[in-house]
Amino acid sequence: MATTPNKKSAVHKSHSDKQFVSWFRDAAPYINAFRGHTFVVVFGGEAIQDKNFAGLIHDFTLLNSLGIRLVLVHGSRPQVETRLKAQASKTAFHQGLRITDDTALACVKEAAGTVRVEIEALLSMGLAHSPMAGARIRVASGNAVTARPLGIHEGVDYLHTGEVRRIDAEAIDHQLDQNAVVLLSPLGYSPTGEVFNLSAEDVATSAAIALHAHKVIYLAEGPGLRDTRKRLTRELTFTAAQQLLNSRRRLPDDMRRILRSAVNLCLNGIPRVHILDRQIDGALLQELFTRDGVGTLISADTYEDTRQAGIDNVGGILELISPLEQADVLVRRSRERIEREINHFTIIERDGMVIACVALNPFSENKMAELTCLAVHPDYQGAARGNTLLQFVEQNAAQQGIQQLFVLSTKTSHWFLERGFKKADIKTLPMKRQALYNYRRNSKVFIKTLSE
Repeated sequence: MATTPNKKSAVHKSHSDKQFVSWFRDAAPYINAFRGHTFVVVFGGEAIQDKNFAGLIHDFTLLNSLGIRLVLVHGSRPQVETRLKAQASKTAFHQGLRITDDTALACVKEAAGTVRVEIEALLSMGLAHSPMAGARIRVASGNAVTARPLGIHEGVDYLHTGEVRRIDAEAIDHQLDQNAVVLLSPLGYSPTGEVFNLSAEDVATSAAIALHAHKVIYLAEGPGLRDTRKRLTRELTFTAAQQLLNSRRRLPDDMRRILRSAVNLCLNGIPRVHILDRQIDGALLQELFTRDGVGTLISADTYEDTRQAGIDNVGGILELISPLEQADVLVRRSRERIEREINHFTIIERDGMVIACVALNPFSENKMAELTCLAVHPDYQGAARGNTLLQFVEQNAAQQGIQQLFVLSTKTSHWFLERGFKKADIKTLPMKRQALYNYRRNSKVFIKTLSE
């Protein structure tokens, strides 16, 4: 029977509702975890000129409403270029930094002031005709950045281009405590009243370190950080980022500056740096409130880790294996049993979520061990995480003097056969395990001898 338009609409709405509920539940832990933390977000003058900039402002106000302490650092390079062009003037660049002469400095001050006012105006209006309409967002800016001249490098005098000398973290913290969004421009001031043109990356890096920020987020121009096959690089440790910088690989100047900043941040205690393509609508929200995000994460620690489970992981293991138990792929285990046997479990944890697990139950007197409860979250299958767990427990077992692993399986026989397990008789199992064999499940037995 054909489905009527009303029924189709109802089915579509039901599906959309389920997607929304699922997304909101998945986002909830991040909303809770981020509240009260300081995020520094960096974006260039190109973003401000974009017709979709109002949408980005909306996302900023949303983050503020969720209790995130937000510091925005903006650039103004295209706005400066427009003013220089109007005066038929040009400036040189060296290593990605403008050599700021008197004319350029006047243009920099004018451009930075105009951009700051535009951003403040958009934040102040709370985006009429949007879900954040009427939101009273306080914006704080001022002379929180003390700078000094960059001076002469490699024989090049940078003139009025400077570098950050000090961030007034106390003043910024006070504004953040009052739930204000703090806006920092790429300008710095000396104790003698001079004004210096700064890079947004330098301002953001110095501010994040001074404020002990939880995250720094770069809204980059272009497609983000790509590998040699043009694929998005999803994760890098800061060590890998450093190696990339030291390699011969050609990188755009802006991406090289961002990577240098990211390495510096990680070395100075900032745990996470994100690089996003700012032209992706909602990239900021997708990166922060979904587990895999849409950009590149550079972390001071390991974002995904394989390790022995602890008692705090019991809930995550239960959530992971429950669908497989209901499908009769795994034997049902109670919370109490997992708590008792938690030291037998190895997990892969991704950003605080258990995405794979396996248990190794030793029969030391027989120099054998049973591999049980192998599970990988559906969203993370197909990336060899099962192999990672198997290799991990094989090495662990060998260190314990285990010579053979065995597994009982009803539905995953081929996976084990492809990894060196061989079909065996139940009588080859330790007597204690034979006594617990469930003949109703009629599981097949597979054994693998570990190499010495």
